[in-house]
Amino acid sequence: MKRLWLLGFFLIPLVCSGQKVYVTEWKSEADDLVYVTEWKSEANVLAYVTRWKSEASPRSGLWYFTKWKSEADIRIYYTSWKSEADLLVYFTEWKSEAAWKKD
Repeated sequence: MKRLWLLGFFLIPLVCSGQKVYVTEWKSEADDLVYVTEWKSEANVLAYVTRWKSEASPRSGLWYFTKWKSEADIRIYYTSWKSEADLLVYFTEWKSEAAWKKD
């Protein structure tokens, strides 16, 4: 039972991490460093920016940018260096293309 609880403790953040995104000014307060790539083929995430908070769901690629840090599921910082990034993101124009390509 204890093992099951520990497994759940580590998996819940992966499953429940939503796509409500806050862009921070400070690298130190970001959950992920993001590099925006111009090539779909090298991206980890094909992100589509939605206007509706209700559309943002875990690992869907549908991102809703919030104005409030407390409302966000993930805080990101845009980096200029691909080598420093945790996520390579390509912003797509089509909602149907939105997806996480790799873990």
